[in-house]
Formats: sequence, structure tokens, C-alpha cells
Amino acid sequence: QLQASGGGLVQAGGSLRLSCTVSGGMFSKYAMGWFRQAPGKDREFTAAIARTGRYTNYADSVKGRFTISRENSKATVYLQMDSLKPEDTALYYCAADLKSSPVTFTTSAQDYDYWGSGTLVTVSS
Repeated sequence: QLQASGGGLVQAGGSLRLSCTVSGGMFSKYAMGWFRQAPGKDREFTAAIARTGRYTNYADSVKGRFTISRENSKATVYLQMDSLKPEDTALYYCAADLKSSPVTFTTSAQDYDYWGSGTLVTVSS
């Protein structure tokens, strides 16, 4: 099971840190991703991190503002979001890919095996 938390209401320019804790599996063997879905839009890739945490990737829209990280000892992946903009408003989902190698990840939602419930981020202008 994946449980995301940390969403909330923040003013533009502010920060939030999302967390996603995985239970019932071998977290260290999963690549992890964050996706988001804004009202009326499709779900889109936001960030991904390989099993070891050494390799990461970001959507261009969040590059330089968001940071994905993981603590395998706590079975948790984080998304630090800084310099938030109103267009970052969305429901944020974490996802686990059980098929990745230790140094790879995927940006395609269809490749992820498990999904958490979303956590809502609202950025006011």
C-alpha cells in the first residue's frame, strides 16, 4: 500500500513537502514516481527516482523547483516543492514500479504497478 501525505494550501512562492510511505512490500526494490492531475487535465509525470536514489528525473515544468528523494530505511519517498506556482495546483499521486533495475526509472504512468491515493496541493496567487 502507498500512502501519500503532506498536501495543503500554500501561497505562490511557498513550499510544501509531500511524503509517500510504502507498506507491505520491498521498498528498496521499487523505482518511485510522482504524478499530478490538475482539474480538467490528464495525469502527468512530475518526478521519478531509481531504487538506489542516485538517479532522478523531472518534468520540465518543475525542474529546478522540485526535488525527489527517498529513504529506503523508512520506505518513504519525498517530493520537496519550492517556489510553488498556481499552476502546480493538482492532486499529487505517488507510484511504485516493481520492474525497474537499480539505476533506472520510467516516466510513463502505465509502467507503474501500484498507486497511492492522491494528496491535494492548492497554490493560491
